Amino acid sequence: MVAIVGVGFCGFNSTTPDLSWKEIVYEAAIKAYSDAGINPRRDVDSFVTCEEDFWEGVAISDEFVPDQLGAVVKPTCTVCSDFLYGLATAYMQIKSGLAEIVVLEAHSKASDLKTLGNAIRHAMDPIWLRPISRAHPYYLAALEMQIYMCERGLCEEDVARVVVKNKNNALLNPSAPYAANVKLEDVMRSPKVFDPLKKMEIAQTSDGAVILVVASDEVARKLTDTPIWIKGIGWWTETNSYDTASFSALYAYKAAKMAYKMAGIANPVKEVDFAEVDDRFAFKELQHIEALQFANKFEVARLLRDGYFDRDGVIPVNVSGGSLGVGNLLECTGGQKTLEVILQLRGEAGKRQIDAEVGVAQVWRYLPTFSGAVAVLGV
Repeated sequence: MVAIVGVGFCGFNSTTPDLSWKEIVYEAAIKAYSDAGINPRRDVDSFVTCEEDFWEGVAISDEFVPDQLGAVVKPTCTVCSDFLYGLATAYMQIKSGLAEIVVLEAHSKASDLKTLGNAIRHAMDPIWLRPISRAHPYYLAALEMQIYMCERGLCEEDVARVVVKNKNNALLNPSAPYAANVKLEDVMRSPKVFDPLKKMEIAQTSDGAVILVVASDEVARKLTDTPIWIKGIGWWTETNSYDTASFSALYAYKAAKMAYKMAGIANPVKEVDFAEVDDRFAFKELQHIEALQFANKFEVARLLRDGYFDRDGVIPVNVSGGSLGVGNLLECTGGQKTLEVILQLRGEAGKRQIDAEVGVAQVWRYLPTFSGAVAVLGV
């Protein structure tokens, strides 16, 4: 088995003009090493970083990571994807016998980005899709939202309720800069960015970093009495192009199926206590709840309305406030989801604490991809 034995984070804030991304990572690293009781230069066998040059603004940006991690002249592997893909990489390095202790890092300094739309647009097919995206690429999310609503018979209020739930959940999270006491009518009055997608249904960006210390079974039991076990992990990519996608979050379903099989979970509704899912567009939370098999088709809106996914519901979803409350952390989004699951399982979530033994973290790679990952964690 593989366990998480240390965690550290810095942030999360809408902007951090007084800190560079290196300083954010350093602060998170110090906390993670203190939590695990290790010395990175002496004890760590491998470092995994998750970042994308386009978000960083410099080429080969991973070469700027080792200093603040204590990883100089140590093996360092960069995964150009979300944090949860990095967690899968750390898991495989340990299971293969390559390492006993792996440190995983991801961060966001999104406040430095002045051209988010252009960065997203560059990832699109250059022949057919990029030339037509004169507007901000969020129109792609609006198209997908329209398709999903039509297929499920949803109204705009059904999607707006996700915003109400998550932003109010975030009020109990001191690391959620976008927490707000909002009502359904507030969301419904929010201006439409691209019909039917409203401004309040889009997660705003945040700065922050998350670092985990991951260890083998034997080492984990020596380092801590409260390891968080990686019971299952999965990832899947449906397509590499927006024009060939199913628009049904198939990537999340396939990734969850892989993770559940590894974890020995046959009935997620009965065997999973709570979940942190990707909600960077409010409608995506509904999609992902379905894909994770917490609700059947055509019933997710009713269950949300009935409080099924509330903090005190049957399966709490995004108790942290999700990305709508904490912010879009780019490649660190999966890190925020994983962090919340760990804090809940450890009983360290403060006023938002729930009773749980098994939690799921799920992430989507963001526009314009159809790729995602899922991790099942437990005590």
